[in-house]
Amino acid sequence: MAQSEVTAQRAVAHHPALAHHFENLEQQREASTLGMWIFLITEIMFFGGLFLAYSIYRSWYPQVFAEASHHLDIVLGGVNTVVLITSSLTMALAVYHSQVGNQRKLILFLVLTLLLGLTFLGIKVVEYSHKFHDGLIPGIHFRYDGPNPQQAQIFFWLYFAMTGLHALHMIVGAGILSFLIYFAWRGKYSPEYHSPVELSGLYWHFVDIVWIFLFPLLYLVGFHVKG
Repeated sequence: MAQSEVTAQRAVAHHPALAHHFENLEQQREASTLGMWIFLITEIMFFGGLFLAYSIYRSWYPQVFAEASHHLDIVLGGVNTVVLITSSLTMALAVYHSQVGNQRKLILFLVLTLLLGLTFLGIKVVEYSHKFHDGLIPGIHFRYDGPNPQQAQIFFWLYFAMTGLHALHMIVGAGILSFLIYFAWRGKYSPEYHSPVELSGLYWHFVDIVWIFLFPLLYLVGFHVKG
């Protein structure tokens, strides 16, 4: 083995990001990836409970859910869908550039992903403000002009629970991205060590996929009725 290769291996073995209970960075990355997947599975089960509740109530009140969904802004929901799909692309590009060691493009795509995430949250705030103005916030002040207001209120309970939980995950993701940008700017990531970017990418893609399911379930459920 060449002397340069031996020196490189020793440098990786003593990398400052390597935790003491791991033999090398690859072992640490595999353990971290396994931990992230276990976490995402628990999140899938958490969201799965809400999806199950939605499915049950929708099967009981299909017409009411269809009519209630007409009060959602399909344009804003569609724009947010495009925003998140685009953010998945920029996050994937950030992961790629962390793997090849292109720090400038890594920072660029992390910043773009963060801006897209904040755009999504901003649009969500606008949507929520519209619901508040229209009296569609579930509770004692709930106002609904259509038929079966009690059943419609169930739809809006589920809407705010599901989209609110998703927005909370987006806020957490935005915080993670902020830390990644800071550490990337400090030059912490390299082709030898970039697992935080990869794991954050997994989390971000999960949040995006959840929205891909939420959008048709909430916004398009009554589209055929309206048409």
